[in-house]
Amino acid sequence: MLKKIFLALAAVVAAILVVGAFQSNSYRVERSLTIAAPAADLFAQVNDFHKTQAWSPWMKLDPAAKYTFEGPASGVGAVNAWAGNSDVGEGRQTIIESRPNELIRMKLEFFKPMAGEATAEFRFKPEGQGTTVTWSMSGAKNYLSKVMCMFLSMDKMIGGPFEQGLANLKTLTEPKGRK
Repeated sequence: MLKKIFLALAAVVAAILVVGAFQSNSYRVERSLTIAAPAADLFAQVNDFHKTQAWSPWMKLDPAAKYTFEGPASGVGAVNAWAGNSDVGEGRQTIIESRPNELIRMKLEFFKPMAGEATAEFRFKPEGQGTTVTWSMSGAKNYLSKVMCMFLSMDKMIGGPFEQGLANLKTLTEPKGRK
């Protein structure tokens, strides 16, 4: 009986490993929100890593995390590195493209708890009296990531924090949220 259980378990593990090999090689998570604020106000919040603390959902996960800044204060070449608890891990982000009031593209490098790279983008599109902000993250999946994503949805893991961050930007930049 024990032999049959072991063989069944081995068959399940083998099936997972084989199916994992055929999963998508990449992922993309995206969320959008229309905010009653000019693109310039929103762009200014995202283009300067020193302002991230006010709206980023990740910065609230570990108040004791250490952040360091390198390069220019904002725009291309600005760098924010972080090291914190297991909720935020360790990594760095670098602005690699910045088109005023239109696009900010960042290279994300994750060191802990798992190494990886991704690209994050913020797009700003005028809509009536406001701006639609689209926050996305995309990257390649290695074999281990493919298998893990069979059980853990990148969209669910990242989408919720993106929605919270956009809501925080809305509160911060809409006229009623200004101080």
